[in-house]
Amino acid sequence: MAIQQHNGPTAAATKIVTTNTGRILRVSADAEAGGAVAPAAPVAPAPAVIDPARRADVLFRKRRDEGHELSSWWMIGAFLATSGLVILLLSGVPGVA
Repeated sequence: MAIQQHNGPTAAATKIVTTNTGRILRVSADAEAGGAVAPAAPVAPAPAVIDPARRADVLFRKRRDEGHELSSWWMIGAFLATSGLVILLLSGVPGVA
C-alpha cells in the first residue's frame, strides 16, 4: 500500500509503505529515486509467523479457527455482571437518596 503525501506547497513528496510485518515506513521521493533506502537499524530476519494478529507485540487480538470464535453472549453477560456488581456496591454507599 502506498500513499503520496504533500505537507505544504514546498514539501517534498513522500511515500508511505507498509511492510508485511505491519511496520509503516515513510520514504521520500528523493531517496527512492536514488536507489534502495538504507534501513535505520539492522533488519532482523522475518519470523515464521505470517498472521499479523499473532505478532509478539499484539496482546489481546487473536484470530481463531472457524467455529471457535468467542460468542458475543459472553461479552453481553460480562457487561451485565459488571453493571450488577457496580449497582450492588453503590447501593451500600450512605447518603444517596
